[in-house]
Amino acid sequence: MALIRVRILPRSISATMTNPLPLARLLSRAEAVLERFEATLAAPLKEPDWTAAIAFRWRKSSGRGWLQAVPHPHPIRLADLNNIDDQKARITLNTRQFVSGRPANNVLLTGARGSGKSSLVKAVLNEFSGRGLRLIEVDKDHLIDLPDIVDLLDGRPERFLIFCDDLSFEAGETSYKALKSVLDGSIAAPPDNLLIYATSNRRHLMPEYFSENLESKRVDDEIHPGEVSEEKISLSERFGLWISFYPFSQDDYLNIVNHWLRHFGVSEKIIAGSERDALNWALGRGSRSGRVAWQFARDVAGRQKSDGKKVR
Repeated sequence: MALIRVRILPRSISATMTNPLPLARLLSRAEAVLERFEATLAAPLKEPDWTAAIAFRWRKSSGRGWLQAVPHPHPIRLADLNNIDDQKARITLNTRQFVSGRPANNVLLTGARGSGKSSLVKAVLNEFSGRGLRLIEVDKDHLIDLPDIVDLLDGRPERFLIFCDDLSFEAGETSYKALKSVLDGSIAAPPDNLLIYATSNRRHLMPEYFSENLESKRVDDEIHPGEVSEEKISLSERFGLWISFYPFSQDDYLNIVNHWLRHFGVSEKIIAGSERDALNWALGRGSRSGRVAWQFARDVAGRQKSDGKKVR
């Protein structure tokens, strides 16, 4: 006599087989889970409306990056930047070559804080935006996305500046490697419609330690830097044009103060009597920079208006 085995299914499974409602509910929950999972995946980059602005900012959230239009970029002009004539001439010439389709270099602007490095890049954008120049600001933490940004810009008719402001790297950071590749280290040639303009207080962008000098070697009476030093120098060397900025003299600082006071509509009588206050303002901040001069002028103009007095 053959042995017959009977398998008793659990109530939940048997109910699912006889009642389609729980199965439909299960499928609905599975679809919801898949939708949430798909939301975590990186979506293909979408091109922004290039006609919406002349400046864009790379934004990132939940692993997704996109270009956000900046509808009101800083309106500073080249004429507003005083006492940096040589720096203005060099970056203007390089940018003019770039928008004209001629060879041009990536630019590293280094030196004293508040001396006009960032303002000069913004002024260059305003100067050449009518000739197709566009600017994309990329934060240091997002440099890893540079290859994706480059792919997005390749083939566009506009000329793009990738702007990295106040750029520097600490020990252990590796995001600079993406920057090195885009500058001059990838197997793919960089697009001819793209340059990188970066500002920094450091010439070599990375901290330098005394102990690294111990790695230097002497060969035939020549000093050869160690591997760590070579690695740090190699990043800044990928910028073809270095533009240095220096602290302003007292006269330079006062000239900039007077320029911004006139810009804000302050009368010549008040300007003539503001010299001592301007110097004290700089002394309190430990810097005679263009930024400090601009802040002082805003303070003077603002206080006059808040007192109900006419600026002129």
